[in-house]
Amino acid sequence: QVQLVESGGGLVQPGWSLRLSCAASGTISNINAMGWYRQAPGKGRERVAGIDNGRRTSYADSVKGRFTISRDNAKKMVFLQMNSLKPEDTAVYYCVADKTAFAVNPDYWGQGTQVTVSS
Repeated sequence: QVQLVESGGGLVQPGWSLRLSCAASGTISNINAMGWYRQAPGKGRERVAGIDNGRRTSYADSVKGRFTISRDNAKKMVFLQMNSLKPEDTAVYYCVADKTAFAVNPDYWGQGTQVTVSS
């Protein structure tokens, strides 16, 4: 079993930055990929960014050039640096982990952290 706990969300103005953190615990030796999903009000869950054990990354088109995902295996953490935030980035952001790849059905989910971008 893997537990994921997100932190770092908050209320910011458009153009500002936030850095989300995710701490993993439990049996994570077989985890090959981690990432972030988000869910905006009235919308479904959207894949935002992923990173595998080789630190190869992938991003949704809507966040490319603005968001950066990274991980620290020693600390069992994954991060999401979010720059140039837009109101449409407002959502609950979920940390996810998968045994194989950053796919549409992650094996583990965190509880989510709220990001609100508003003036």
